Amino acid sequence: MDSDVRVIEVKRSIFENNDKDAARLREELKEKKVFLLNLMSSPGSGKTTTLLALARALEGRIKMGVMEADIDSAVDAEKMLAAGIKSIQIHTGGMCHLDADMTRQGLYEFGLEDAELIVLENVGNLVCPAEFDTGAVKNMTILSVPEGDDKPLKYPLMYEKCDLLVVNKMDVLPYFDFDREKVAEYAKRRNPNIEILYISAKTGEGIEALADWIVRQVKDWIE
Repeated sequence: MDSDVRVIEVKRSIFENNDKDAARLREELKEKKVFLLNLMSSPGSGKTTTLLALARALEGRIKMGVMEADIDSAVDAEKMLAAGIKSIQIHTGGMCHLDADMTRQGLYEFGLEDAELIVLENVGNLVCPAEFDTGAVKNMTILSVPEGDDKPLKYPLMYEKCDLLVVNKMDVLPYFDFDREKVAEYAKRRNPNIEILYISAKTGEGIEALADWIVRQVKDWIE
């Protein structure tokens, strides 16, 4: 190999630039008293169903909006709008994640004066979204019971980056080989500070506790 060949660390540069942009975006959000929550998970974990249940629990407490990110379609945003929740759809142009600049574009299209809490429902993926700081104040991930309790072992970065793990679909726990003590152990192994809540978006179990957690985070941020 020619020792004179120049090697450019493109990936590192991309992450460094994005991290700086994300920090600037958080400053903008702080000034405008808007709390951005980045929600990540695999497809089918129940992100949209959880958000619909959460919006009902937060009604009258916090003004909430949702930004839906997908490679294509507007199915999730349409569900939000049908439920009376302000929402916009972000198409990523084939990319499997959002970065800070894409998030900023979505936020200003949404309108920062229209919500205290904006939830970014990121692209369904346990790898790419965790690599990019969106500028969110907090990161949350959903793991559904049918996915198995070993996900924190297989996708460590997701759990290292998230402040809250929500274990969804607890209503089907009796039908799956899922150990809630193990999932907590594995998640804490990746991130000792991660908080864990157990819910069923379908039945409403645990939704009030999730709503309370979010209200505390928002108030701490905007006050």
